[in-house]
Amino acid sequence: MTLKNQPRGSLKPRQQSRDRKNPEEKKRRDAVNGMLLIDKPQGLSSNQAMQKVKRLLNAQKSGHTGSLDPIATGLLPLCFGHATRISGMFLESDKCYEVKIRLGINTTSGDRAGEIVSQAAVDVSLAQLESVAAAFRGRTKQIPPMFCALKRNGQPLYKLARQGIEVEREPRLVTVHDLSITDFQADTVDLRVRCSKGFYIRSLVMDMGEALGCGGHVEQLRRTAAGPFTINQALTVDQLAVLESPAARQTLLLPVDQVLAHLPKIDLPEKSAQYFCHGQPVRALNLPGPGLARLYGEENNFLGLGEVRADGRVAPKRLFV
Repeated sequence: MTLKNQPRGSLKPRQQSRDRKNPEEKKRRDAVNGMLLIDKPQGLSSNQAMQKVKRLLNAQKSGHTGSLDPIATGLLPLCFGHATRISGMFLESDKCYEVKIRLGINTTSGDRAGEIVSQAAVDVSLAQLESVAAAFRGRTKQIPPMFCALKRNGQPLYKLARQGIEVEREPRLVTVHDLSITDFQADTVDLRVRCSKGFYIRSLVMDMGEALGCGGHVEQLRRTAAGPFTINQALTVDQLAVLESPAARQTLLLPVDQVLAHLPKIDLPEKSAQYFCHGQPVRALNLPGPGLARLYGEENNFLGLGEVRADGRVAPKRLFV
C-alpha cells in the first residue's frame, strides 16, 4: 500500500532484474545509468511498472526504491545502472501520500482489494475525526499489518495472511510529520500524510477506523513525494512509450549526481581526487558539517559519495568512477 505496505514485491533496493539468467539478452541491452521518476498507474505492481520502463529504455540493470501496491498510484523512483547503488538512500527518506478512507467497512487486507470481514454504521463528526487524527501525529509506535512484506522465519507476512494465519508483530517507532484531513463526506475521509520510513498507511487507516468505532479501509492511495522528489517531476509510462526510441527515452534519465543534488558539494584537487578514488580519506577545504556529500574532481567530474568526518577529512562512501 505504501512504500512498506504492499502484499507483493520487495521493499529492498536489491529487487533488481535477474539478467544473469540470460546473459546474451543482457549483452543486447544498453548500459544506461541514472534515475527516472515514474507516475505508477493503478493495476500494476511496482515491479511490473519497472519492467515495462526497463524494456522501453533497453536497460541492462534496474531497481526501484520501494513498492506501491497495484491499487496505489504515484511517485515511483526507478534506478538504472550505477544508480541502483544509491537506491537504498531513498528507502530512508520521508514520503508523502494522499489517501481516501472508506469508513464502516473492514477488509482482510485493510484496503479495497481485500474481502469484507465486517460492516458497521458510520456516525462520525469532523470534530471526532480531528481528535482521532491528532493521536497519530508525531512520534508513535505502530504495529505493522499482516499484509506487508516483512518476513517471519523467511516467509513474507502477506503470504501467511493469505493462508488465514496471523502472527504477533512487534511495534515499531515511526513519525508522522503531518496528517491533515482535506475532505470529509459522510463515510469517506481524505487525508494528506507526510511520514518517516517504515510507516504503514494501511495500519494508520485500520487504527483510525478502530478508534472511531466503525472500522475502515484504504479506498485510494497516491504517493506524491519521496525524499527530494515530487509527483510533478514524474512521467507516466504512456508518456515514455510515445517517444520514438530507447535512445530518446534515455535522455530523460536524471544523472546520478543530479539525483543527489540535495547533498552538499565538495571539489577535490587532482592529487586528493586520486587518493579518494583509491578508497582513502582525504582533507579538503571548506568542508560542510559531518554527513554525506558529493565529491567532484577536475573539470567537475563526479567521483561519488563521501562522508565528512569530524576530524576534517572526507572518506569514500560510494565511488562512481
